[in-house]
Amino acid sequence: MIKTAKQRIESTALIALAITGTFNKVKAENNQDKRPNIIFILTDDQRWDAMGYAGNEIIQTPNMDTLAKQGIYFQNAFCTTPISAASRASILTGMYERTHGYTFEQGPLKNQYAQVSYPVHLKENGYYTGFFGKLGVIINQADQLFNEADFFDREDIYRDRRGYYYKTIGGDTVHLTTYTSHKARCFIQNAPADRPFCLSISFSAPHAHDSAKEQYFSDPGYALLYEDIAIPPPPLSEDKYFNVLPKEVQEGFNRVRWLWRFDTEARYQEYVKGYFRMITQVDNEIGKICNLLKDLGISDNTVIILASDNGYFLGERQLADKWLMYDGSIRIPMIIYDPRVKSKIIKDPVLNIDIPSTILDLASIPQPDYYQGSSLLNYYQQKRKIPKRDAILFEHLWEKKEIPSSEGIRTDRWKYIRYRFIDAPEELYDLKKDPLETNNLIADPKHEKVIKKLRKECDDSSTAARNFPVPDNTIKITNVYSEGTV
Repeated sequence: MIKTAKQRIESTALIALAITGTFNKVKAENNQDKRPNIIFILTDDQRWDAMGYAGNEIIQTPNMDTLAKQGIYFQNAFCTTPISAASRASILTGMYERTHGYTFEQGPLKNQYAQVSYPVHLKENGYYTGFFGKLGVIINQADQLFNEADFFDREDIYRDRRGYYYKTIGGDTVHLTTYTSHKARCFIQNAPADRPFCLSISFSAPHAHDSAKEQYFSDPGYALLYEDIAIPPPPLSEDKYFNVLPKEVQEGFNRVRWLWRFDTEARYQEYVKGYFRMITQVDNEIGKICNLLKDLGISDNTVIILASDNGYFLGERQLADKWLMYDGSIRIPMIIYDPRVKSKIIKDPVLNIDIPSTILDLASIPQPDYYQGSSLLNYYQQKRKIPKRDAILFEHLWEKKEIPSSEGIRTDRWKYIRYRFIDAPEELYDLKKDPLETNNLIADPKHEKVIKKLRKECDDSSTAARNFPVPDNTIKITNVYSEGTV
C-alpha cells in the first residue's frame, strides 16, 4: 500500500516516539534522582460536579473518573478567589489574593511574588519544568519561570469559533484543547530523562468564548455527543432565588451572561451540552497523555494533579459564570493520582493555594514560610499531621461595578457572606441543613452569636492575609534538595 504524505509523517512520528520512549526508559534506569515526575492539569471554569465520578450521570469523563477512582479524590475542594486571574496567581504563589494583590486590571504580578512561585523552586532544585496553555496572569518575563513555556489562550480578536481555532499542527488548524495536549505530549517525549520533570498543562476549555455569538466550541467530532439527552433544569432556577439577590448582582455580569447563555430552554440545552462537550474533549486529551506515560514506561513514577481555577454557575439563581461566594462558584474538582499510594476519598476542605505546597512536597522541597496553603500529601500519607481548618476565607477583591466585590467565611457548618462596597444584607447559611444556600439566616436572632463570631473571623482572616509576611525583592531561591543526583 502506498502511504500518503500525511501517513508517512504519522509513521515517522510513531517511530520517533518509540525511539524516544526507549531512550527515556534506558536513561531513567540510570537516573539517581528518584523523585517523581509531576503533571499539573488545570481546566478553566470546570465546576466541581462536571465529572462523572462527582455524581454527574450525563457528562462523559472516563479518564478523569479513573484518576479520581484510583487516586486521591478531594470531595470538598475550593478556590480562594472565584475568578481566573486571582485564582491562578494564588495557584502559582500559594498565597491569598489579598496577599499577592493580583487580579484583573492590576498590572503585572509583582516580581517578588513571581520569583518565589512553585516553578522557580522546582528549577532551582533540579526539576525540568514546562508550561503550556493559559497562564492567565501577567508576569514580566514569565517564560523565564520555566525551562520550556508556550502561553496561549482563546483569541478574542475572533468573534466566532476561530477564537478556539487559530493554532496549527503540521499545517492543520486544530482546536485549542488538541493543541494544548499536543504541546504537553511533545514536552513529555523530549524532556531530559536524567532528571524529573514538572509539567503544568492549562486548558482554556471549558471557558466560554465570550466574544462570540455562540459560546462553547468543541471539536466537530463531539458535535453529536449528548444530542439525544435532555439536561435537567438547574436547581434554584425559580424567580424567587433571583429576586433576593442584591440589585447590583441582578444587573451585573452574572445576569448579563445568563441572558447570553441560559435564558431560554433551547439556549440552556445547547450551551450546557456545549460546556459538557468541551470537558469531554479535555478528558479525551488527558487519556492520550496518560497513555503516553505508559508507553514511555514512566507512569509508575509520575504523579498527576487535576484541578480547576474556579467553579461555575450553569443557571443556578438565574446566573452564569462565577465571582460570587456561593459554593457553585468557589467549589472545584481536585484529584491527585499518585501511583505509589492507595486510593482514598478526602472529605476535609482543601484549597487551590494548597497546590504549590503539594507540588514542592512531592519534589522533596520544604514549604516556604510565605506559602499560605498546606501540602495535600498531609491528608493521605501515614504519620502526617492533618492540617486543621476551622474556617476558610474566600474573597473577590476586584473593584468592578458589574461584579460586586465580596468576601466570606466557610466552616463545616456555616457560610457567612458580605459584600464590600455596596449596601446589601449580609448572608448566613446553615450548610448542614441548607447545602444549597437558600435560607438566609442573617436576621434570625437565634444566630446572633454565630454571626458575631463569623464576622470577627472574616475580619481577622482578612487582616492576617493582608499583613502576611511576604518575600522581599532580595530573596534568593536555593537548592535544598540533597538526596541523589540533581
